[in-house]
Amino acid sequence: MRSLSRKAFLAGVGGFLFAIAAAMPAWAQDTVQLKLHSQIVESRPEAKWLNAFADLVEEKSGGKLKINVYHAGSLGLKDVDLLRILQAGAVDMAMLYGEYYTRDAPELAAVYVQGAIREPEEHLALLPTIRAIYEEAYADWGIKTVGGVVSPVFDVGVHCQEPVNALDQLKGKKLRVWASHLVDTFDSLGVAAQVIPQNDMYLALQTGVVDCAYYLSTVAQTVSLHEVTEYEAYLHPWAAVPWMLGISERSWARLTPELQSALVEAGEEIWAQTREAAVDPEREAAARAEREKLGITMLEAFSEADVDAFVKASDEAWAAMAEKAGPKGKEYYERMKAEIEKLH
Repeated sequence: MRSLSRKAFLAGVGGFLFAIAAAMPAWAQDTVQLKLHSQIVESRPEAKWLNAFADLVEEKSGGKLKINVYHAGSLGLKDVDLLRILQAGAVDMAMLYGEYYTRDAPELAAVYVQGAIREPEEHLALLPTIRAIYEEAYADWGIKTVGGVVSPVFDVGVHCQEPVNALDQLKGKKLRVWASHLVDTFDSLGVAAQVIPQNDMYLALQTGVVDCAYYLSTVAQTVSLHEVTEYEAYLHPWAAVPWMLGISERSWARLTPELQSALVEAGEEIWAQTREAAVDPEREAAARAEREKLGITMLEAFSEADVDAFVKASDEAWAAMAEKAGPKGKEYYERMKAEIEKLH
């Protein structure tokens, strides 16, 4: 009888423990794995920081949380749909870039534009406001941000087949740009600009679809601009929209507090490290020297008067874009402008 009672007791305890284990989420019992979508190719600096983020998460969680990074859109997700995808919890995490979501959240494109800063250091002063806006906006879509990647503040230049380093010289030429805000900006300056994707830029220059390209000078050699242009002139520093690391609230809610902390700590470390590296005069100087070795003639930078005109035109186009984006767009524009005015 004692033997039977003991067996019954053990069976009961075993059944109880089994019931508890069955009631727990599968990922509470083993290593939790999250999928992270990234649009950018693994050779870019931002992608390397993503890999570093994944390593940090695994380290801080003691191996209990693993981030699987899918580079170059290899999950097959369309960037324009990302807010909806994350809101639905169809993917756990993604690198978020506000300018991609003009269909669902046009106000996000009005947060930060080219021409907003004139000196690289101004970008660092504006980052807290930019980040706060994005965190609020993504939260409205059921997305929690856990740090992010501060993109390097690269030089932005005009790359042409002929010497061009003045706005007057650009008139009569066709200029490639990367956003509709820039089309409006240059249009008001009398310069014909059109949006051409990066992947099509080389061919557009080669075939004469455009005469010049407005592009990030520091990384111009990675897209072989030196093969289809001969001259370059600096215009302004890149107002580098940061990549925010977003996790679906649905995925976030399924993590234990310990795993949530590991995720946040890793994201904050990546933010701090990339912020520290964002402004680097030595990097920019080395990149210019490298382009000269490739045969690019570096012209004198655009004049202060031209930069003034560009900034003024940019601000007018920015205000119009924000107004069109609705109340939130206007609010974000006004918040950013208030911070910019403190710098001058």
